[in-house]
Amino acid sequence: MRILFVASEGLPFSKTGGLADVVEALPKALVGLGHDVAVVLPRYRNTPVKKVLLKSLTVPMGTSLRFPAIAEGPRPHGVQYFFVDDPEYFDRDQLYGLAGRDYPDNAERFAEFARAAIELAKQVWQPDVIHCHDWQSALVPVLLRTSYSADPQLSNLPVVFTIHNMGYHGLFPRDVLVKIGLPDSLFRTDALEFFGHVNYLKGALIFSDDLTTVSRKYAEEIQTTEYGHGLDGVVRTRADHLVGILNGVDYSVWNPELDSLIAARYSAKDLGGKQICKGDLLTEFQLPGENLQRPLIGIVSRFADQKGFDLLTQVADALMQEDLAIVALGAGEAKHERMFRELAQQFPKRLAVKIAYDNAIAHKIEAGADMFLMPSRYEPCGLNQIYSLRYGTVPVVRATGGLDDTIEPYDRTTGRGTGFKFSEYTGRALLGALHEALALFPDKIAWRRLQTNGMAKDFSWNASALEYARLYDVARKGRIRTAATSSK
Repeated sequence: MRILFVASEGLPFSKTGGLADVVEALPKALVGLGHDVAVVLPRYRNTPVKKVLLKSLTVPMGTSLRFPAIAEGPRPHGVQYFFVDDPEYFDRDQLYGLAGRDYPDNAERFAEFARAAIELAKQVWQPDVIHCHDWQSALVPVLLRTSYSADPQLSNLPVVFTIHNMGYHGLFPRDVLVKIGLPDSLFRTDALEFFGHVNYLKGALIFSDDLTTVSRKYAEEIQTTEYGHGLDGVVRTRADHLVGILNGVDYSVWNPELDSLIAARYSAKDLGGKQICKGDLLTEFQLPGENLQRPLIGIVSRFADQKGFDLLTQVADALMQEDLAIVALGAGEAKHERMFRELAQQFPKRLAVKIAYDNAIAHKIEAGADMFLMPSRYEPCGLNQIYSLRYGTVPVVRATGGLDDTIEPYDRTTGRGTGFKFSEYTGRALLGALHEALALFPDKIAWRRLQTNGMAKDFSWNASALEYARLYDVARKGRIRTAATSSK
């Protein structure tokens, strides 16, 4: 099967979050199953290309035309990469915005991207199915079922759409329809209209053949008012076409036995290297060696309310009364960055933060920390808790979305379980889970059992890739049936 991925970011070329990890790892796993896979991304600044395939596509954008190029990229692990090349739109300092604000022309940028991706599928690399990811690619199914509905090459092309985070819609004023060349007839409740605005994500939920999200629990949660972000009713109407498929992990990258970015390699059979990694992590964050004997909590995250940092703010003073140390890596909302900086000033020997995203340091945290904290308000899947399991770094998480699906609460009586969870979204519940972990930490035999339980878990992409392949086949057959019914 020929599968075309359409996404706004993907490693090893671009990344702001977990989407990029998935867009790298899932195509590689599908190639391993014998499929032919290509990925189309925007060509952001410093993205390398091999050659230009189409020098100038003509893309209608309302009353004007744009002329992006299609470039061919490398072929790592057998996956073909293409790039939509429009420097005015994509050769910028960041992918989506600056200083916490979206670029004001994001609607137009990703409308052009969607149109160019469809033209790629028509003129350069013809797939059997298109797999789109998040709101930045959401206009692909909308355009295929409207503007391209009479095109014999494209009208029966199925689209699978994955929701990586329901909280990000691509929400724009109504006049965007004119700017991107879509008819006003799509501004209706069963299409793109959403409380007086244009909602790209809503369009994908309605016009795609099949929908996925990144864990079974999150597929249930987004059908509720609490987690649906205003689109739960739309999701419920498509529930028979929605499936939760847990994200996998690329263990060739995230594995302490193979990791070249950490100070010492180690395994479940020999954890000795983990203490060396802990010392290296303390050095990286300029914390004193006395913390080697303390439980060290690691954080790698966007600093956002969604990630539970409002809870951490509530309990920070009480938490720092415990005999522990914390290292944090991330960036995001100014209030949370400020909270971490102030705590680092208040407790300079036991807490340090780096306001950045740095892949090498993220690996060091996974290897060197004793515990990994993810107190998310909601978490569609989460990857860091899965990385942590493999590195023998015990997750402390809130029981939501993929965190609930992947972490089993530790039972001291049976010795079963892989981490610590709390359900109620309160600072008190967060502290309770951390206190459980801290209380177990001095029991070296029990702690090692907990670590090795987690390290034995297999969340590789193999099973998830098979589920996606089956879903692509379902989407193809469903599109054939739809076409046959329409022709009668």
